[in-house]
Amino acid sequence: MTWQSMFSTTMENERVRLRPLQASDRDALSAIVFDPDIWRYFVSRIDDEAGLDRFIETGLADIEARKRAVFVVIDKPSNKIAGSMCYGNLAEADGRLEIGWSWLGAGYRGTGVNRFAKLALLTYAFGPLGCARVEFKTDVLNEPARRGLRNIGAKEEGVFRSYNVMPGGRRRDAVYYSILAAEWPDVKTMLSRPEKAMATS
Repeated sequence: MTWQSMFSTTMENERVRLRPLQASDRDALSAIVFDPDIWRYFVSRIDDEAGLDRFIETGLADIEARKRAVFVVIDKPSNKIAGSMCYGNLAEADGRLEIGWSWLGAGYRGTGVNRFAKLALLTYAFGPLGCARVEFKTDVLNEPARRGLRNIGAKEEGVFRSYNVMPGGRRRDAVYYSILAAEWPDVKTMLSRPEKAMATS
């Protein structure tokens, strides 16, 4: 299957549905996005209405340009948007992509939404897209994200020192994680266990 499918696909499981970002999502995103805790370790922030407009405009432009597949995460029990996650840094010839740009509103963190959303993204990446490698990166200081990546079975690979500039001028060290196709069956089994699926992450 061509990777072009990712830009229009909807993924879901028993807890979440992920679909491409739409301009009409603005009001729902506005209800959850202005939380400073979300952006503490991000290289960009959304702290006002103009920032939200830029987020949506950039996301839609990246989808149109086939640069990044930007999804909203919908919590199925409430049928509300819980946050956003993406496929990016796409390398189809090498069977490699990154899952990232991930954030959830305060009411959805620690509820299992992250685990189910990552399960949906990984299932599609290693299934229809035929990925050999899925990678993740985060700020080396972001312990909650690092713990969440370990909880979904990603392996820590190393730190890229002084990787990029954060708001305020700090140089961020970025830590990389990955899951390989050969590891995916075990990771999928782990993520699909009821006791794991209900765990917070």
